[in-house]
Formats: sequence, C-alpha cells, structure tokens
Amino acid sequence: MKYPYYTCDVFTDTRFGGNQLAVFPAGASIPEELLQTIAKEFNFSETTFVYPPNDPKNTNRLRIFTPGGELPFAGHPTIGTAFVLAAIGAIPIQHETNILFEEGVGNVPVKILSQNGAPHFMELSAAQMPEFSAAPSGSDIAKFLSLPENDLDETYPIQSVSCGVPFLFVAVKSRGSLKRIRINTELMNQTLRTSSAKDVFVFTTDAEQADFDFRARMFAPLLGIPEDPATGSAAASFAGYLATLDSVQNGTLKRKIEQGFEMGRPSLLYIEADKKDGKTTAIRVGGSAVMVCKGEMEI
Repeated sequence: MKYPYYTCDVFTDTRFGGNQLAVFPAGASIPEELLQTIAKEFNFSETTFVYPPNDPKNTNRLRIFTPGGELPFAGHPTIGTAFVLAAIGAIPIQHETNILFEEGVGNVPVKILSQNGAPHFMELSAAQMPEFSAAPSGSDIAKFLSLPENDLDETYPIQSVSCGVPFLFVAVKSRGSLKRIRINTELMNQTLRTSSAKDVFVFTTDAEQADFDFRARMFAPLLGIPEDPATGSAAASFAGYLATLDSVQNGTLKRKIEQGFEMGRPSLLYIEADKKDGKTTAIRVGGSAVMVCKGEMEI
C-alpha cells in the first residue's frame, strides 16, 4: 500500500524555516502498530495522522506523534495540519474558516484566514485552560542548562504550566544567556524526575526584532526532541503563564515570540490570552505555514 503524505514548515512563511511537520491525510487506513514507526522514520518533532471525526459535526480527529511517543495535544501540528488540509482542498475555505479538530486533550478550534484563495494564517484556541504545578529550584535548573545561576532572570518565577502538555518555564537575562545553553540530559532527567513537566521552555525579553516581546528555546530530549524550533503547545501554556503575572483584570493580552533562531530555523508565534475578572478565559496561538513537499510512503 502507498500512503500519501505532505510536509510543511510551521510558524513561518519561508520554506526551510519554522518547525517541520509531516501530515498523513489518510491516517485511518494506516495500521495502528506502524504510526510510531513512521514518526520515527521522519524524525520531525511531530507527525500527524488524520482520521474521520468521532462526532460528525467536527472536522477531523488528529493523532500526533513525536519520535518518542504520542501526544494529547500539540500546537504546531494542529496549525500545520489545518494548513495542509486547507491547501490540498480537503477543507473548503473562505476568507475566514472555522474548524474543529478532535485531539486527546479535547476539541481544539482552529481559525483559518485565507489570502488569494490559499490558507495564510492559522490560529488555534486552547481546549484546556492553564494548570500550574510546582517546579524545581533555580540552582538545579541552571546546572542542567549549563548556565551560572545568575544568568536566570528572577523577574519571572520558574513555573510548570500545562494547557494539555506541561512545560517548565525559565527566564534568562539575555539572548547571550539563551545562546549559551547546553543541555545536560542526565542532570535534566534527574532534576525533572518527579516534576510533571519534562519539557523546558527558556525565554528572555531580549528579543532580536524590535516589535517582538520574547526570544525562546524549547528543549525536550526526554521525548526524543533535543530542541524544538517552534512549540505551539508551549506557547499556549506561556500565554497562560504570562496572563497570571499581568495585573490586567479584563481584556486581551497579545504577545509575539521568536523561537528557533539559534537552530537556524526562525519561527514567529503570536499568542493571546483573554482575561475576565482576573481569570484567564481563553488562549489562542497563531502563525503561518508553507508547504515543502508531497510524496507517498510505501508500506
């Protein structure tokens, strides 16, 4: 059997930037035991398999695999799969099209904006509002980042936050600090052994572009991803994290994130968090994508 697939770069409008994604539109016809093997073969941060929805009112059901396992939710696969299905005509689009993906975390709404009849910008809404849990000490984290502890920015508290997938958020003082990070995987594993978050999102307010708010790197070696060039699920949790730190009680917070620059895959992520009476009520993550190739896998 031959199974069609497409690859795209997500959170960029430039080919060979952003985060790579493989999408199999006919995922339901692929034997279950091969899904993880296929994800390992591509060795991208994630590969998605598209199924008919369980509820016919929804658009599709997605299964998302890293090289190391299946995820209940991930941002760049959600954005990228919406883009691919719209680009190949599997999802009819207008100027603005709203769809609903079934994922392990629940139903994930996605808005697709088109330009000249083609998908241009995709924005997901998090199915789960942020949940917070305890984090390791700064000194232990600095050790597995291979940084001196005084490189950490104490303006932002170290915190574990999840909108479906938990991430450990750590602030550093500069792009220089961010660039010097070298992950000690053994120490990281020891430090995060009892932590809910196994993935680490390190950020700084020292962004390269004047109109961007943060520069970030994301490390998930324990999931088979040494570094991720663009992480939508982390961006969703980051929006919730920032919302709790902001004194605004009512309104929408909007921020822009650079990621992947140190990897040579520049990525741009746009996040929003709605607050009402001091509580986060909605989180959105958006970005562009570009098609790279299409092919068939013979199994």
